[in-house]
Amino acid sequence: MSHSAAAPSSPLPGLHDLQPLDELLRGVLEVSLTGLIIYHPVYDPDGSGGIIDFAFAYVNPTAQRMLGLPGQPAVTHLQQWPRSKAYGTFAFHLNAFESGEPGQHDVQYQADGYQNYYRLAARRSGQSLLVSLTDTPDQPRTRIDVAQAQAEVERQGQQLQRLFMEAPAAICILTGPDFVFELVNPGYQRLLPGRQLLGLPFVEAVPELANHSSVEVFRQIYQTGITHEELGILVPVARPDGVLEDRYFNYIQQARRNERGQIDGVLVFAFEVTEQFRARQQTESLQAELLAAAERQAQASKTIYQIFEHTPAPICIQRGPEHRYEYVNAAYQAFFPDRQLLGLSVAEALPETVEAGVVDLLDNVYQTGETYYGEELPLLIAQPDGRPPKQMYFTFTYQAYRENGEIVGISTFAYNVADQVLARQRREAQQQQLDKLFMQAPTPIVIIDGPEMVFQLVNPAYQQIFPGRELLGKPLLEAVPELIDSPIPDLLSQVYQTGKSYVAHELPLLLARHEDGVMEETYWSFTYQGRRNEQGAIDGVFVFVQDVTSQVQARRVVEAREESFRLMADNAPAMLWVTDREGYCTYLNQPWYTFTGQTTAEALGMGWVSAIHPDDAAAAGAAFVEANARRAFYHKLFRLRRHDGVYRWVTDSGLPHFNEAGEFEGMVGTVIDVHEQKLAELALQRLTKKLRTSRDEAQALNAELRTANDQLTRTNVDLDNFIYTASHDLKAPITNIEGLVQVLAGELPPKDRSGEVAYILELMQSAVDRFKSTINHLTDVSKLQKEHGQAASQVMLAEVVEDVRLDLAPLLQESGAQLKVDVMSCPAVAFSEKNLRSVVYNLLSNALKYRHPNRPAQVSLHCSTEDKYVVLKVQDNGLGIDLTRDRELFQMFQRLHTHVEGSGVGLYMVKKMVENAGGKIEVESEVGVGSTFTVYFKR
Repeated sequence: MSHSAAAPSSPLPGLHDLQPLDELLRGVLEVSLTGLIIYHPVYDPDGSGGIIDFAFAYVNPTAQRMLGLPGQPAVTHLQQWPRSKAYGTFAFHLNAFESGEPGQHDVQYQADGYQNYYRLAARRSGQSLLVSLTDTPDQPRTRIDVAQAQAEVERQGQQLQRLFMEAPAAICILTGPDFVFELVNPGYQRLLPGRQLLGLPFVEAVPELANHSSVEVFRQIYQTGITHEELGILVPVARPDGVLEDRYFNYIQQARRNERGQIDGVLVFAFEVTEQFRARQQTESLQAELLAAAERQAQASKTIYQIFEHTPAPICIQRGPEHRYEYVNAAYQAFFPDRQLLGLSVAEALPETVEAGVVDLLDNVYQTGETYYGEELPLLIAQPDGRPPKQMYFTFTYQAYRENGEIVGISTFAYNVADQVLARQRREAQQQQLDKLFMQAPTPIVIIDGPEMVFQLVNPAYQQIFPGRELLGKPLLEAVPELIDSPIPDLLSQVYQTGKSYVAHELPLLLARHEDGVMEETYWSFTYQGRRNEQGAIDGVFVFVQDVTSQVQARRVVEAREESFRLMADNAPAMLWVTDREGYCTYLNQPWYTFTGQTTAEALGMGWVSAIHPDDAAAAGAAFVEANARRAFYHKLFRLRRHDGVYRWVTDSGLPHFNEAGEFEGMVGTVIDVHEQKLAELALQRLTKKLRTSRDEAQALNAELRTANDQLTRTNVDLDNFIYTASHDLKAPITNIEGLVQVLAGELPPKDRSGEVAYILELMQSAVDRFKSTINHLTDVSKLQKEHGQAASQVMLAEVVEDVRLDLAPLLQESGAQLKVDVMSCPAVAFSEKNLRSVVYNLLSNALKYRHPNRPAQVSLHCSTEDKYVVLKVQDNGLGIDLTRDRELFQMFQRLHTHVEGSGVGLYMVKKMVENAGGKIEVESEVGVGSTFTVYFKR
């Protein structure tokens, strides 16, 4: 199973004699059309383990040209590009290294001497970071150029694939710990003819080697990554008839690593040396002189054929005047798959070459001995299996070779240059199409040729800039002399010399655009992009121009108007604001900054919301976002923080703004201080609500009296009779007693109203007051029983809490308590408004009355939703409650703290009101720490 009919009799060289793989990889990096950079991380010297920078390990030629860097710069990434963090590129590199995942990043980098658009791709490899980059000059925007680049990448990939598949060695790749055949080249397959290898584990595909030492070597390489090389190893391989045959090989087995540096397989290079091994054994018995002569001859023959076999260029040797093939290497045979060449003449083996004149050329070389050099000879080569013929182009050399001074044959060195020819033809067609597109484009375009900057192409749109001037074929400064003192010549020269594109926006130029020669102030936006020839050298500049004079002049008018508006707005008596279509504030006049003390950076965008009272900010922001989304009128009342920290009531109003085309451009509005009006309004609202509550209570009392008989049947008869007796039958006697006490006090002479008499009268009046209070509480309990069936309404908890807070303002001030309210997000509660107010009032007033004497009182009200309940929590840091007496807590006339005035009815009524509405109340408390009352209102 020797790999060639003309193989030498001594062992072939191992893979270490061939080109090393790292040299091949470096060669690929050197010729890559994509910029490639390899970084090593720079860690924080303080030992934190954080990465603070990246050091350059390698920069390939393409990246050197793009970025103007040497092959291994002495600076770091951040030293080369200090603005990298601001543009997000350093964060992209850091994330790619730390995550180990591949990523992409696009950036328009206009800092540190760079003015370009870059597309980056990065991935970690071991302790290195590999970064691929392209820029606009090296990545043309046309589809044709992109296709060419893709074709070039594909061609390079095919070359690498052919390197393995056409190599004279037997090569395979085994993947995973089971060593599954992932790649098998023809040389390896020929060692095991007729066997299925791809996709099968090694020991399953080659079972006779299951216990061979090579399997253990695979395992060691997979575990350690250490390359193994062995010469002349004996391997018993089964022939197709099943008989084991001793065969000898030179092996190199090397670990394959993935992009993260982890071993994922084994790469095997093998050369069969069975014939050579046996021949060497046989010749050992020959005479030393004959052996030496034979070895010298074999060595010479081996050297020639080794050179031919390992040369990527197609080579053949034709002997005799009929030009019969005596030798063809694998690369030459690949041109003519499935063709028999050896032993046949060129005319017999390749009849299609006769009409192309190949045989005539060979005859001439054979007869004259003159070497012939052919370039791009077209040949239409027939293909096997009925496939259509393949058009190929050859660049070749025919050279006569002699024996004893006589021409005996011709050696051929050939290259298939079809890819280059077709690519050139495509480029020429593309260039013609590109020139046509340039001439038809509505955008002014010219091509400047050579360092003399001669107009090589001028499209009609560009010619209209200078009507009547002759531009084509003239140097730039001869055709447009007014550009001599402008930056244009230097910019074009810079692009021509460096290859870096240049983009200008609204550059002012004085030009004489008309025949009268009058200089006009004009403004231009343009792009200069280097044009490269086939060798990749800059030979011209593409110029794309846009006249933006009218836009600049119009913008200046608008800017002047805006400046007038700002001056007027900053002197307005109200705070003015403007937003964009997304709702972000783009302008606030000076009165806003004077009032709030905010800076521009703090206020613009959505920063203005931070100046609103925390209890109002969420609602105000949400209302504005909704109005902006609906393009509708916006109005909101909230408290705005003044520069001295005082909150004042303001109204914020805005209207949608539309341009002349009817497109929404944002909102425009004003903020007006209405603090005094709001305070007066709140006071009026509280007074009105109290009057309304009194009226409602009177109406409710009348309704209770009308429905008393129906409700009494639902309560305990004895308790109702007692309450009725206490609240009605005892009222008149108590009133009489109170009247008698007052009459007695009035009848006593002044001198008798002092001392012990006055004290007794005071005790009598106090007893009457307590009795009346008890009767009133019993009346409230009676009312509560009668309200069991009343319909609930939707009540906003936030409004009720605010009302109660205002009522308890004196107690809050007296106690110095800190009250925190978080109920703005609470939905409406299905409850009697009067009863809800009583619940909140009782719980909040208890939290203030039963505060701890040794620390400032802190009370919080928080609202949330749980399943079918709206939950209100009232938490304090007061005296706390002994929960071992929790059964007494909600009983009528029960008081757990007696040092504070109270009746013991409040919590009883709270519990009844909540339970009558389908809810519940819970308490958590610790003596000396505080209490939390949780009320569950049914939704």
